Amino acid sequence: MTKHSKNNTASSIFSYAEYKKLDYGTKRQRLGNESMRRFDACALCLNSAREPVACNEGHLFCKECVYTDLLSQKKDIQRQKAKLEAMKQEVEDEKIRAKEAARERVLLEFEKGQLGLASTPGSTGTKSGGEADEPRGTKRKFAFDASTVETLAQEAEEAALREIEREQAEALRHKLPDFWLPSLTPTYSSTGPPQSLLDVKVQTTCRGGNPAHSIALKHLIPVKFSYYNNDSSRSAESTPVEGNGVRKEEPEPMCPSCKKRLSNSILMFVMKPCAHVTCKTCTDSLVRPAKQCVVCDAQLKEKDIVELKREGTGFAGGGLAETSKAGIAFQG
Repeated sequence: MTKHSKNNTASSIFSYAEYKKLDYGTKRQRLGNESMRRFDACALCLNSAREPVACNEGHLFCKECVYTDLLSQKKDIQRQKAKLEAMKQEVEDEKIRAKEAARERVLLEFEKGQLGLASTPGSTGTKSGGEADEPRGTKRKFAFDASTVETLAQEAEEAALREIEREQAEALRHKLPDFWLPSLTPTYSSTGPPQSLLDVKVQTTCRGGNPAHSIALKHLIPVKFSYYNNDSSRSAESTPVEGNGVRKEEPEPMCPSCKKRLSNSILMFVMKPCAHVTCKTCTDSLVRPAKQCVVCDAQLKEKDIVELKREGTGFAGGGLAETSKAGIAFQG
């Protein structure tokens, strides 16, 4: 059997072709242009954006898509808030039940002490250290006021509550662990239910970026692309169809200043006040120095110029053009 045989199974290492056929290990593959989303496509529906709007980070959406997504997120937030309130109420009820159980235990111990059935003297926890030094047969004097009685009762209840918690922990410690139940594994540790609204999602987030960031309806920026047919914006309707059933070609977006055709290989910026889009060259050479839009002469600030995010082009210099898949490493 030769070294470069097609079915060389005696080799201690894998060939490149064999390694590519494996289902484990980390694999990387360069994506082509057909795998990339267009710069003017919605990040939710992946189609050409209709009435496009962008977030503060420059992710593009259809107006209808982003409104629907934000509405669903707000409904989800309301459900999470209601669930959190129910969990808080359950914790409060559990505390009340624990206090009642501790009070019942204190009363039971007191009754046993009065009847002489207590296991050890002073088990109620209300006997002070000075009383043990008094000789038997002497008359004891009690000068307790209402506040002292309440304090002693509260201390006794707290001691009984700690005793109940210790007994419950001992009962769980001697229970046989179940590795198939997360709450019964030996290494299980729980921080309890969330104590504040900060522990749950209370802000709508953008689905177009990774990591996700907050987004709100009032912060959405309208986007107006310029086209070669002098249309200021794309119609919200679908691509028109001619009489013979052939779809018309959609107009190509361009930079309104240099008339360059926009694509994924070009950085572009949108102006917040007027929503016009220009390429990076025109933005750096004309918009930023003059601090005004080249289309409508609207006055701009530095924070009003937002870069529109786009994916790669299939080449190394185009941005996100590579994907990876991680699997179980080969152990043999």
